[in-house]
Amino acid sequence: MNFSPEQIIALAPDAPSAKAGRSLATARKWFARGCDERAVWGECQGSGQEPYRTQIDLTEPAFGCTCPSRKFPCKHALGLFLLFAAEGQTFERPERPAWVAEWLEKRDQQSQRARK
Repeated sequence: MNFSPEQIIALAPDAPSAKAGRSLATARKWFARGCDERAVWGECQGSGQEPYRTQIDLTEPAFGCTCPSRKFPCKHALGLFLLFAAEGQTFERPERPAWVAEWLEKRDQQSQRARK
């Protein structure tokens, strides 16, 4: 599934989140970026000691991030998604990290329970 920058910005909860997301849509803000056919993930150094881990399930899309923001999607998810839309070909395609695989597995389990 391909998303345009306009479609991604439309997912922002408010204008400040959209602006902050745009400011994070540069490769230098992210390390350990990766993707596969279903998900995009990356780590972004925030104000905390540990980097924020951000992941996107491209089938929905759905977002997850370890940042403390109460906005959804957060600026990190928007920034990563915008970067992927613009430069997806530069993302590595390694095996999913455990933290991404676990998040996707939880999503699948919740989806299965909801269908019952």
